[in-house]
Amino acid sequence: MTTGIGGEIVEILLVEDSPTDVMMTREAFAYHKVLNPLRVAEDGVEALAYLHREGAYADCRLPGLIILDLNLPRKNGREVLTEIKRDPVLQCIPVVILTTSTAEEDVLGTYAHYANCYVTKPVDFEKFVQVVCSIREFWCGVVTLPPSAG
Repeated sequence: MTTGIGGEIVEILLVEDSPTDVMMTREAFAYHKVLNPLRVAEDGVEALAYLHREGAYADCRLPGLIILDLNLPRKNGREVLTEIKRDPVLQCIPVVILTTSTAEEDVLGTYAHYANCYVTKPVDFEKFVQVVCSIREFWCGVVTLPPSAG
């Protein structure tokens, strides 16, 4: 299990509306024996409620890493990213964009709003598993993450 500064367990928030991509991410974690808790928000509104610990999420810990799709219902990933990076409590949490978009304006726009990296989702399952595990390994195994705010 990967820990951050102070030895706390790094939780990962996956913001993804595709049940298939959520399932493949969970399978990739299971296959590679990743024990970090993976929380899922299915849209941008739910993700922000989780991050602001509102309602049903009042007792949740903040994640140490956010994996964010751009094309989400109710509030898209660009809007979610902007809100995260404007919030002094949330802005230090690394945000990895994991999306199908290869559009230059999406890449430039998310970096302009302080995304920590941009990864295009592979269509092939094996490559998808490799990408997801590489993200987890780098951000939860190589990089020193800031301490959780709660």
